[in-house]
Amino acid sequence: MDQSLIVFVMVVDKQNFTRTAEALHMTQPAVSQYIQTLERTVGARLLERSNKYVRLTKAGEIVYHHAQEIIRMNARMQYLVDELMNTAQGNLSIGASYTYGEYVLPHVIGKMRVQYPLIQPSITIGNTQEIERLVIRNQLDVGIIEGEFQHDHLYIESFADDEMVIVAPPNHRLAGRPPVDLSELQEEIWILREEGSGTREAVERMFAQFQFSPSHMMDFGSTQIIKESVEAGLGISLLSQWVIQKELTLGTLKILDIRNLPVIRKFSFLTPSAVFETKATSVFLEILRGYSVKKLRSNKKSTDQVL
Repeated sequence: MDQSLIVFVMVVDKQNFTRTAEALHMTQPAVSQYIQTLERTVGARLLERSNKYVRLTKAGEIVYHHAQEIIRMNARMQYLVDELMNTAQGNLSIGASYTYGEYVLPHVIGKMRVQYPLIQPSITIGNTQEIERLVIRNQLDVGIIEGEFQHDHLYIESFADDEMVIVAPPNHRLAGRPPVDLSELQEEIWILREEGSGTREAVERMFAQFQFSPSHMMDFGSTQIIKESVEAGLGISLLSQWVIQKELTLGTLKILDIRNLPVIRKFSFLTPSAVFETKATSVFLEILRGYSVKKLRSNKKSTDQVL
């Protein structure tokens, strides 16, 4: 397939030559050369360019629409050939929100690489809103997010439950006590993820459900920092059981027994519905579904033993 079409679509999607060059691992002059070559080939100017923006011309709109179709057709062709040859290979771009991406996805990738060594994955980690945006722009083959999401042009499938619990340091006054109401934690310092993350969304839904408003909150941009802060006695937090297994085993974090908890949310994957699914994507999603079920059961058993 003509590389200039791929570069052109990327420039339009990113609205920036520099970001396109970074994404495609090439120089900015090389990106400009591809665009100029394509413009000469079609015999029309495709982009209006300035220091502040990149806009499609009327001719550019036509080429952009058909270039997307050509890219999709190429993906379909490659899929059919892979099916015929019974191989899964090539590049696979995966994005995931922090909870799944940092604590579970590496194990899924490891399992996939053992079975399908010809697949070359690239990983992007961001908060839920960032991953959603990248999939919508067709910059990721698969996105994995926390919580609920709807979009007319994406295929969305929930593949695992996520139990979220309130964690505290081992010496917390409520650690090991029988169930208490959430209101007992009114004066605690709550250490939360930033706005836009799936974990923050789950916390806010819990607060709304219980009509609960903590007196003190702190926002951190990393789950690891939150865990270490809770271990240090700085406050408490609501975290996924996927991310605290090591700390529970070591005894550096404790789950507080709160009535009507844990909070249950979903992990979902997103794929661009207009793009034909490649063999590499298909086998990754198959492994993702199977691994998540087994891992969740294992986590649940370990947590029950700790409690």
